[in-house]
Amino acid sequence: MTTVDQFSPLVRRITAPNGSAMTGAGTNTYLLGNDEIAVLDPGPVYDSHVDAILEAGAGKIRWIIVTHTHKDHSPVAAILAEKTGAELVGCMMDPPDSFQDQTFQVSKNIGDGEQFKTDEFTLEAIHTPGHVGNHICYFLHEDGLLFAGDHIMDGSTVVIIPPSGDMRDYVDSLEKLKKFPMKAIAPGHGNLMPEPLKVVDGLVRHRSMREQKVISGMKQLGEASLLGMLSTVYNDVDKNVLFYARFSLWAHLLKLERDGLARRTSRNVEFDQDCWELV
Repeated sequence: MTTVDQFSPLVRRITAPNGSAMTGAGTNTYLLGNDEIAVLDPGPVYDSHVDAILEAGAGKIRWIIVTHTHKDHSPVAAILAEKTGAELVGCMMDPPDSFQDQTFQVSKNIGDGEQFKTDEFTLEAIHTPGHVGNHICYFLHEDGLLFAGDHIMDGSTVVIIPPSGDMRDYVDSLEKLKKFPMKAIAPGHGNLMPEPLKVVDGLVRHRSMREQKVISGMKQLGEASLLGMLSTVYNDVDKNVLFYARFSLWAHLLKLERDGLARRTSRNVEFDQDCWELV
């Protein structure tokens, strides 16, 4: 049975049944407001999940909003729009990659600082590239609640997926969030996260420490392929997630290249077979 969690008079959560090692208990769909409702990150297509959103929306859904267009966050958007006539809100990836949900279409991409207002709430869009280039967080002013999508996850760090994903952008976006008077973070996966500034500072520190571990691994190995250095740089993570960690390692290497600290010594068909060395 689908559970609807009430976090405040303005915010409810319905979790999609797509739990996994990468998605935790599943993708969190949030419903904001009562008289005019915004559905945030409608999630992947499961009939039970669609029905639960429609029932909770009770014919009052005005906006269907996505943080980004990965396939565990946005596919239900088109279905809800067809059933309710609600406006689709988000930013499309151009060009799309294999991770993107190409069923999501908007007439105009949302802009940084754009606001959605009703008599009950004001929701502000914050462009937060990093995980991917088209990622948007949303700040609910009345509750001081940041809807973080996949920019911040409960219980794990997020994967940065080049070429749209960018490690420097990711860290800069984290710093940008500190300007908002956050009281808690509502992630796309996992539970509400109190002490938001502590969470953000911890993530910035983690990325800095990982970068130093990349540099240390490259010093130890010398010239090596990305795949060859993966188990050294990520020897502290479950082997089952190394497939995804290679994307974040790629993002770290690209950042080091831009910073003039590393260079690619060979290019191959697959990015994880490219060879790298310190400058």
